[in-house]
Amino acid sequence: MLNDSDFNDTAGGAELQPFYHTRLLFVAVLAPVEMAILAFGLASNIINIIVFLKTGVKDNVTTLLLSLSMSDVSYLILMTPMFSTIMIFYLAPDWRWPFDRHFTSNLFYWPAMAVYNFSSFISLFLGLVRCACVAMPLHFKSVFTRSRTVKIVVALLFVSISLHVPVMTVFKIDVRYEPFKNSTSVYSGVTNHLSAMVKINDYLNRICIPWISFIVMIVCAIVLSIKLFQSSRLRSSNKPTSKPGPDLALHENTTNEGKLSDKDIRVVQSVLLVCIIFICSQLVFVITSIVRLINPEFDQERRLKNLFLIATRVSSTFTVLNSSVNIFVYYNYNSKYRAGFLLLFNPHKEAHDKKNYSVKSKRVILSLISA
Repeated sequence: MLNDSDFNDTAGGAELQPFYHTRLLFVAVLAPVEMAILAFGLASNIINIIVFLKTGVKDNVTTLLLSLSMSDVSYLILMTPMFSTIMIFYLAPDWRWPFDRHFTSNLFYWPAMAVYNFSSFISLFLGLVRCACVAMPLHFKSVFTRSRTVKIVVALLFVSISLHVPVMTVFKIDVRYEPFKNSTSVYSGVTNHLSAMVKINDYLNRICIPWISFIVMIVCAIVLSIKLFQSSRLRSSNKPTSKPGPDLALHENTTNEGKLSDKDIRVVQSVLLVCIIFICSQLVFVITSIVRLINPEFDQERRLKNLFLIATRVSSTFTVLNSSVNIFVYYNYNSKYRAGFLLLFNPHKEAHDKKNYSVKSKRVILSLISA
């Protein structure tokens, strides 16, 4: 979130504060990088949405991946004004703002965080679903249907918004008269409950939920990794070296019950990578919240505020990156997505394939008639 210290670096002897110049360097370097990642993320998630809709949303995994892409693109749209404000302020500090620049923080940041929580919940639910389906397939394959998944996604959206309602209610739009300019200006104000609501938000959305999500995702990643390893061992052990006897055939039928199909393996691999991306992106945020609890000086408006703001900027960069790179996972591990992606950028390929198929069919029919 932006605050007065983001826009007033010289007030209160800021040059003498620890990590001040390091913070400026970080912001100057990260601001353009964040905008580049953000632009790529917007484009990639729009492509994801188009591809998923074109290929069809017929199962729970595709439903969750489509919901994740829609949530990610919403988060990136809401974060664009804030990142743009930061970049303009540090790269063009003398630029005259036509509005109160805190609007980009107070009006967009907290809704963006609610949407990012929604993305986290979807990733978490996706990991749990695949863990349950590969660990106990007979029990859970028919539980997570598409209709139930849609209902759960809607419920997760409601929960993520509700968790941020307390802190979103403390901001308001005020009007003040400026006698020197003889004009009235609109600015972003706060209510008297700001401190209490921010504290509630810190405990809920910066400590409890991130830590729980982080731990659960690590468990999901471990379970999925173990299942992939077991499936790989089963595949290698079931390769026949000679003609199998009756006992060996019976053993293969027994072990094949626990073996994943090629499609299941690709799904597990893609979900595992989504979990790992989430874990890596949340690592900086979790470490920051732990240090903040241990050392009270590591916070806004405290002695180590510049170091805290550096960590916050790095954490924000990772959250934007987390919302932008899933396209690589889908393309490499989802054959249906890859086919839709290639067809989206080469629409003539489908017509060409149909023409070739028609020619081959005619040749087969003619050969049968002549025979």
